[in-house]
Formats: sequence, C-alpha cells, structure tokens
Amino acid sequence: MDAQLHHTLADGVATVVVSHPAKRNAMTAGMWRALPPLLAELAADPAVRALVLTGAGDTFCAGADIADLRAPEPGAEPQALAVAAEEALAAFPRPTLAAVRGFCVGGGCQLAAACDLRFAEEGASFGITPARLGIVYPASSTRRLVSLVGPSTAKYLLFSAELIGSERALRTGLVDEVLPVGQLDKRVAEFTAVLASRSLLTQAAAKEFADGREGREAHWAEQARRGGDTAEGVAAFLERRAPVFTWPGPGRGGPNR
Repeated sequence: MDAQLHHTLADGVATVVVSHPAKRNAMTAGMWRALPPLLAELAADPAVRALVLTGAGDTFCAGADIADLRAPEPGAEPQALAVAAEEALAAFPRPTLAAVRGFCVGGGCQLAAACDLRFAEEGASFGITPARLGIVYPASSTRRLVSLVGPSTAKYLLFSAELIGSERALRTGLVDEVLPVGQLDKRVAEFTAVLASRSLLTQAAAKEFADGREGREAHWAEQARRGGDTAEGVAAFLERRAPVFTWPGPGRGGPNR
C-alpha cells in the first residue's frame, strides 16, 4: 500500500512509521483517521513502555496531502481529522518521541509537536506552512506550539511559513537533541531503552503535571503508596541494583485518564 502507517514493537518500545513515499510521507485523510485507533491499540498493550513516531526513508512527514484539501472525502474535514490524530498522540499515556530526519513540515510538525520529545538528525527542516495556503491553523495546535517555542518563534513560523534548520529548532526548543547524520536511530534506541526501564508511575504523573492537568496530586500520591514503585526504587538504590518497576499503567490497575 502506497500510503500507510505501520508499527513494530521491540523491547518495550513501539515504533510507528509514517509511510507515503510518493509524497514525502504526507498524511492522507485515511492515515490521519487510522492514527487514533492505532494509538489506542498500543496504549492497551502492557508491553508498550514508550513510543517512537518517525517517517519512512529520509523524510519525517511533509505535511498533509494537499489532494485531500482540494477534494476532501465526504464527511471528512481534513483539519478535524488532523487535530483528532494530534490530540490522540498528545494523550498517549506513555512517553512519546518523534525521531525526525529530512522534512518535518505542516501536519508533520503538528505531529512532532504533539510528542513529548523530539530528536532530529542534522539537516532536518521544520516549518508550519498554513500561511502559504490561506488555512487557519487550529487553536489547540497553536497553543501547543507556543508552549514549546514561545509566542515570538511561534509567530515567526506561523506568519512566515518559512522553514528553519535543526540547529535553530534546537535553540528555540522545538527539538530536544540534534544528532549527526547516521546517529539518530542509535541514539533513539539508547534513549528509549532508558525510558522503558524507568518508573511508568513517575512518567505518567509527570506527563499529566507538565501538560497542565491540575487537582490530581492526591490521586498520584495514592497511586505511589499502593503501586510499589517507590518502595522498589528505594530498595534498588540501597542494594545497588537496577530497579524492576511493576506499576501497571493507566487502565490496568493504574489511573483512568
């Protein structure tokens, strides 16, 4: 199939790949629609401890397929589908990381920004381009961008629709790490292995707090008291061994989101 999302799972890390080689991995309406149920499936899998989103080949995602904007499917508003996919990715209950090489533009940047972290290969290009098409960028997506890069850089990107390179993306906070060419996959594998070894309880609570969800301190204190991760972490530290965390995560004895 020419345009698709496919995924793999290895050592606790799910990797979702955006694949549409004919159009630099542009997202079709069908791909936008397929992402939320795929994420729900992975979220329900207790073996998944972290998720990586990346693109096939040498491009992350060049945005939305413009053909869908000219002739949208009946009952399928392209921007609504993109926002639903973005929100599903932002709400994924484990750590998420976008591994970016090549172009990360428009809807691709929208997806990358919805991940918790973004690692990029040198030479990657980032841009948010609705001003080239006369499209109003979604309010939720704009707020998410502002939270990452601040109002000034968000306005620069949205007003101009210009692309910026990986080093500027790093300076502005759009990217967390920039890796030399050929080193991205190795670094992502190393880092996600670290994430998979850490306490999911800590990660889930931190994700909620960082995303601005308030009034849950007592809930998380109770989860920590009952979950066993705190006792295991302290014991492992005192015994000078690697901890084995067992908190089951949201929906499996942990909190319901």
